[in-house]
Amino acid sequence: MGFGMARKTTGGSARAGALAALVCFAPLAQAQDAPSSVAPVAHSGAAAPPAMVAPPLSASCDVPASDLAGPIALPNFTAALQKRETVTILAIGSSSTAGTGSSNAAKTYPSQLEAILENTFKGEDVIIINRGLPGEVAESTAERIKSEVALKKPDLVLWQTGTNDALARVPASDFAATVRSTVQWLKDNQTDVVLVGLQYAPRLVRDSNYAEIRDALKRVAAEENVLYVSRYDAMRFIAQTRANLHLMAQDGFHLNDLGYQCMAEHVAHALIVSLFMKKVRPTEN
Repeated sequence: MGFGMARKTTGGSARAGALAALVCFAPLAQAQDAPSSVAPVAHSGAAAPPAMVAPPLSASCDVPASDLAGPIALPNFTAALQKRETVTILAIGSSSTAGTGSSNAAKTYPSQLEAILENTFKGEDVIIINRGLPGEVAESTAERIKSEVALKKPDLVLWQTGTNDALARVPASDFAATVRSTVQWLKDNQTDVVLVGLQYAPRLVRDSNYAEIRDALKRVAAEENVLYVSRYDAMRFIAQTRANLHLMAQDGFHLNDLGYQCMAEHVAHALIVSLFMKKVRPTEN
């Protein structure tokens, strides 16, 4: 997608200043058409430029803000960006995180997201650890999250989940309980989390369990006040408005390179907008 690596700057004041202005508002991809226009609020005490808006999505991936995510403060991740030159993000989940269907590792959503964020957060080295495991359900991922957080100490966790639980017919109540307890554990360990929802797959539109799991994840995110990226709504909008675009691999279920590009753009957009939330203190023990 042509994202360059950001030139490093030194000094805490430079990093805080860059975050106050927050980002270089280049398009998330070179092409753009009817970009989203969520007007965020500066969070670090400095006034945002009056015309500042969220960075535009590419023409292929553009969706209404209402079909993507509502901003939620990320106090611990914000603090890490302000204090350090290097931030670490754990991307964990199933095949959509692993990159099943992509042409190579550079086209997976975590790799594309890392490039976007490095190009956006000038002066920051963004490291995204990909821990996708195809076929895994939330209960198993929850255990891995605890191990990875203890070992890698990430500044942010991106948890893509739900699809395999729906396919495995895990009861929505059990799935919700697993996600909720893990989110609460992450809060207790001063780690912000983003829940990345299920993909839109036409063959599963009428699957009641798929809908129940999707709704349960969205409900837990709202009740726990954590950022939720609605992949389903975003992908459905693209499918319904751009029939010539194909986000799916040949199996009709996993994503292709364009699908992963859009996933990366959508997660990046949700993160960047949320970083403009009014300043909130990081969680404490």
